[in-house]
Amino acid sequence: MIPTIKRRTFGVLTAGAFVAATGAARADDKKVLRFVQNGNMSILDPIWTTAYVTRTHGYFIYDTLFSMDEHNAIKPQMVDKYEVSPDRTEWTFVLRDGLEWHDGKPVTAEDCIPSIKRWGARDSMGLKLMEFVKDFKVVNDKTFTMILKEPYGLVLESLGKPSSNVPFMMPKRIAETDPFKQIDSQIGSGPFIYVNAESKPGEKHVYVKNTKYKPRNEPPSGLSGGKVVKMERVEIIEMPDPQQQVNAIIAGEIDLIEQPPHDLLPIMKADKGMQLVDWNPLGQQFVYRFNHVQPPFNNPKIRRAALLAVRQEDYLKATVGEPQFYKVSSAAFISGTPNAFEAPNGFLVKPDYEKAKALLKEAGYDGTPVVLMQSTTLPVLTNTAPVTKAALEQVGFKVDMQTMDWQTLVSRRTKKDPPNQGGWNIFHTFTVAADILNPISNTYMVAQGDKSWFGWPTDPDMEKLRNAYAKETDAAKAKELALAVQNRAIETAQYGWIGQWYGPGAARKNVTGWLKAPVPVMWNVEKA
Repeated sequence: MIPTIKRRTFGVLTAGAFVAATGAARADDKKVLRFVQNGNMSILDPIWTTAYVTRTHGYFIYDTLFSMDEHNAIKPQMVDKYEVSPDRTEWTFVLRDGLEWHDGKPVTAEDCIPSIKRWGARDSMGLKLMEFVKDFKVVNDKTFTMILKEPYGLVLESLGKPSSNVPFMMPKRIAETDPFKQIDSQIGSGPFIYVNAESKPGEKHVYVKNTKYKPRNEPPSGLSGGKVVKMERVEIIEMPDPQQQVNAIIAGEIDLIEQPPHDLLPIMKADKGMQLVDWNPLGQQFVYRFNHVQPPFNNPKIRRAALLAVRQEDYLKATVGEPQFYKVSSAAFISGTPNAFEAPNGFLVKPDYEKAKALLKEAGYDGTPVVLMQSTTLPVLTNTAPVTKAALEQVGFKVDMQTMDWQTLVSRRTKKDPPNQGGWNIFHTFTVAADILNPISNTYMVAQGDKSWFGWPTDPDMEKLRNAYAKETDAAKAKELALAVQNRAIETAQYGWIGQWYGPGAARKNVTGWLKAPVPVMWNVEKA
């Protein structure tokens, strides 16, 4: 049964409270944009972490070789032109003119190669691409070649991956940082410059327009095209309390909210100075992630018992609430897209408590409490853990639900220690739909042990299926392989996908130009 979740009530508007606290708002300033993300940001390396707040920071200051437009097509971005050899094993990329790092040095091919390699050591698509890469060669300052061992069908899709981890280009000296250590520099070539001296994690992050950035000539579309910055300054305001966010935007103290809680949308919709913006129409998917290296979820039978207790709609009602903003779907690769297949026997949609109890007993679960991490600072995730706790306890698990802010969870999920020594067993997150449309881009399907995303599953059979998908050029056969990958994930209970959801952003009426994309980007945005 779905647990009783306490819904918030809207507090009294305190106009000017945020101004008094920060001194940030200036009513006559039309060149400063104040934006609240879906959580606070303490990590600034978008390769070291997959946290979306850090990915969004990356789009401010870095650029990409290719990018995805609003129709999910991959287009050149930093690349001017590219060529592919007849046998499709050599890809030659030529950078466009005018690319310059924030320190004034030109972007060169020698910067791009280590940037790809560093990303390729951490990201799901990068890992798979690098398995096919034989070598890189610098042709000249603006040109480099990627040489493959054999043809690979997802080269551009990999280099144009829209969300975490994004293959951002960095200066060579920064890109050569160990991918498992955080970088110590924020120099990029993107449309904004990070102002470290004015930024303070926990309060705000400041970006100014990069006046030397040369946008592409095409109109903007999704994450592609001309990145024309129309604001002199953007401030990411760190404001974790949802009611404070809504109070501040109605008062005109901030301009945009990335992800306002669904239960507060009616209040903003009713305000004449507000608008709701459907900036990510493809939506998101909730994810239920196990730690595969620590008991009890190193046992696939125990993982499966946990997932047999899942009823997706319990999560969706508790977190999103309104049916217009969610969709029950057992398709791992997003309902309504080419690789979408419903799972058999109501898996993840209709629970089977008796089967879960029997499987748990058969697996020899010893009653040790499982550590369930609950984030309390991302409103859309706060209620996921209580639903899981109730479901697990109903089938016989003992659960130790530990509350923490999102940044603490992001740090703790990297630890492989036993749960009673600072590790963990389960946590929940969500992913933008554009990231999980196929078996290679879907981070949660990677099963390469230490190279896998947090949870570190190992499954050679899964990797064989993913390799086959990567090599397949026939669309019909590729779809069959996508289904096989989903079925394998169900068989081993690798992770759980627990519903799709949608949510508009909020903006003041005088703000225009918020592009439709899987990432909230601040170029093209302006204030009247």
